[in-house]
Amino acid sequence: MLKVRIVTALILGGLLLVVLFALPPAATRAAFGLVFVGGAWEWAGFGDWRAPAARAAYALAIGALLALGWRYSEAPAQLRALLLAACAWWIVAFGWLTLAPDRQRPALALLCGVPVLVPAFVALARLAAARGAVSGPAAVLWLLFLVFGADIGAFFAGRRFGRLKLAPRVSPNKTWEGFVGAMLAVAVVAGCAAVAFREPLVAAVGFGCAVGLFSIVGDLTESMFKRAAGLKDSSALLPGHGGILDRIDSVTAAAPLFALGLFGTRLLA
Repeated sequence: MLKVRIVTALILGGLLLVVLFALPPAATRAAFGLVFVGGAWEWAGFGDWRAPAARAAYALAIGALLALGWRYSEAPAQLRALLLAACAWWIVAFGWLTLAPDRQRPALALLCGVPVLVPAFVALARLAAARGAVSGPAAVLWLLFLVFGADIGAFFAGRRFGRLKLAPRVSPNKTWEGFVGAMLAVAVVAGCAAVAFREPLVAAVGFGCAVGLFSIVGDLTESMFKRAAGLKDSSALLPGHGGILDRIDSVTAAAPLFALGLFGTRLLA
């Protein structure tokens, strides 16, 4: 299974590089949109919408909201407001999965797909189109390296040292040891980015760890909805990885905070 995961990850990584560096900005944005519409198709299953027509209707509705979110975020002040609202949602989600992960309703799950998917798409699309001291595509890669670092660090540290359960009611395989491994990996990635972009080391590592924390919340939140819906994976689209949501769950939470931080500095405009 690990070999299949690695092969799939390499293929997805190659496609990502093409999308970021070989396509014009509008095509990059469209590619991101397709990914998130596909994620919406899977999210409909969390709300017990299993029929293809129902899933398609939900995916189209989310697709329309993605377009509206892009238009709304053209003004910098409105972009910041949207990203701040998304970060507030993820703080609420953290409280939800910590205190009452079993309190679920299908209609509520469908509604929650909006703050999960729409701001994350806007954040990624705006990052990719941005210019500044760091290029837009490089900024997206920096974000993804932080998220992947957290995933990889948690996976290997959890397998090697994992004993203490992190969130047994949401994701029984997650451990505190894996969490520590994730944070260490994120700190290393953020430190490397600080050197590469000539940014203050302590600030970059602190910011990177905050993004890593949000990415873990995103992962656990999707697990909460999957568990409530009785699903192991969001779909079987990606061999060894489950579905689209199983790959972007961490990004959905990390992207708004990351974009908020970068657009609030001199790095991006």
